[in-house]
Amino acid sequence: MSADTPRRIIVLRHAKADWPNGVDDHERPLADRGRHQAPEAGRWLADSGINPDYVLCSDALRTRETWKLAAHELPKRSRKTVYEGRVYEATPGEIITVLQETPEEYADVLLVGHNPGVLGLTQVLAGDEGDREALERLRLGGFPTAAIAVLSFSGSWKGVEPGVAALVSYFTPQD
Repeated sequence: MSADTPRRIIVLRHAKADWPNGVDDHERPLADRGRHQAPEAGRWLADSGINPDYVLCSDALRTRETWKLAAHELPKRSRKTVYEGRVYEATPGEIITVLQETPEEYADVLLVGHNPGVLGLTQVLAGDEGDREALERLRLGGFPTAAIAVLSFSGSWKGVEPGVAALVSYFTPQD
């Protein structure tokens, strides 16, 4: 793929998680509501024609469960899924570093992560570029559980940096 290849970063926050007593944050499972939100997010991806070929998923239980439930709604499986510990509790800058390591053969990357990292990442990458309504909804509503932001940019994965992308669309389960 060339340096001007159109690419997408699809950012998915994990679905609603439970808070069971005595369970480490990393091992928190999805709540009942989350088990309904995750397939809904997957259906939105499918209905939007988004079928990522590469998935970067935090290795926390709630993100893995979210991706498993969402993936079942897609017409075909992604070519590769990587469970990445560096995405858990990551800052936007740390997530950008992980994205920059994406093999160039992939055009659409789905990142399954956590707040505040996914909100910050979306804001940092898009800045004020993109769909005005989506930018305003993101600004006002934050990044609730099972929300999805779709960012587009042209270039190399190594070139992912603040301001490089535009926010194309934004979905929340409340939609």
